[in-house]
Amino acid sequence: MQVSVEKTSELSRKMTVSIPDAVVQEKMETRLKRLGREVKVDGFRPGKVPASMIRKLYGERVRGEVTGDLIQTTYFEALQQQELVPAGHPHIHPSEKTEGFEYVAEFEVYPEVTLDGISGLQIERPNATVEEADVDAMIEKLRQQKKTWAETERASQEGDQVTIHFSGVSEGENFTDGKVENYKVEIGAKQMIPGFEDELKGLSVGATKTFTATFPEQYNNPKLAGKSAEFEVELVKIEEPVLPEVNEEFIKAYGVEEGELAAFRSDVRANMDRELANALKNKLKTAAMDALFENITFTIPNALIDQEVEALMQPYAERAKNMRLKLEDLNLPRDTFEAQAKRRVALGLILGEIIQKNEIKVDADKVREVVEDMAKSYERPEDVINWYYADKARLNEVQQMVLEDQAVAWIVSQAKITDVTVGFDEVMEKR
Repeated sequence: MQVSVEKTSELSRKMTVSIPDAVVQEKMETRLKRLGREVKVDGFRPGKVPASMIRKLYGERVRGEVTGDLIQTTYFEALQQQELVPAGHPHIHPSEKTEGFEYVAEFEVYPEVTLDGISGLQIERPNATVEEADVDAMIEKLRQQKKTWAETERASQEGDQVTIHFSGVSEGENFTDGKVENYKVEIGAKQMIPGFEDELKGLSVGATKTFTATFPEQYNNPKLAGKSAEFEVELVKIEEPVLPEVNEEFIKAYGVEEGELAAFRSDVRANMDRELANALKNKLKTAAMDALFENITFTIPNALIDQEVEALMQPYAERAKNMRLKLEDLNLPRDTFEAQAKRRVALGLILGEIIQKNEIKVDADKVREVVEDMAKSYERPEDVINWYYADKARLNEVQQMVLEDQAVAWIVSQAKITDVTVGFDEVMEKR
């Protein structure tokens, strides 16, 4: 086997592999002899078909099988010989050489990632605490989750739940299949398309209204995405929210058996503290990733970007399938995903280099700590912990997450950190 490599661009390689004709013929003869013992040809007893006829009948097919196997067995051997690590799948095609067998494999290689820019990273680290006002606001949100509705005679306003009949027409076509009846809408909950809920304010029971609203560009029905529509609405019922009191019954519904306000507030604060800690950790990680991506630049293999774009588009492909549509019908251009794909590939390569160069090994104690923390929100935490440790694949997901966190901790230790104090809401709203 002879191997030659041509550098066609910074990362692209063209590898030519030549295999002597004697090797090809030897492997063909072995297969043809086996065929001669197995195949049936009219006029000949089994095993007595002349070799020349076997070659004439099956030679082309056998050569295709042999050369296919040779590609499989020699491609990785050739890569090792040339000390090449391809990024993504190769494009392999036979050459036009008539003697022996020769094929060309075209692929990209991984770029060289240098970490020289790490020491110059500047990262803002957000700091926040849970204040009493934050606990009050959270309890108010919990009250909102338990609200009930009471019918009212006044005109509709923000926060009300209204029951409506409505129909919609876009470009002359009714897309609501006639009229939708007794449909409940909470005004201000942003469940409907932009502008729709605002049009329902100030109406009395029995009132009708016609108005125009525009569907978002990324609406899940491609036939309506970005298009305006005319709606006819009849208001059937108006209900105002009724919030429960924070009493013993309310408190016990959230798992605080003693039903005392002090214990409830303590439990709410503990949950908020845990969520805040995770949010702050994620924001610091995002800031570190942003700094890495901006300061460490290199050429990214197109093959890896293509793979990542495919991965990002997969959920949309599943959605299209469920809607009995083709992916193309969702009108999602490739460049919608390309920037995110480039970032994810680049950061993956950088983190891999950091982990390798610094010999960072996953910390088993940290893995256990993460699993236990995830299990805290379940009724039987020990069962959840055992569930993770009973399956290597599940545990590996946590291990990879911890390894990435360890790499981020190393990055932060090398960077110039500026601490910034922010409020609880500011951290949680931008998660």
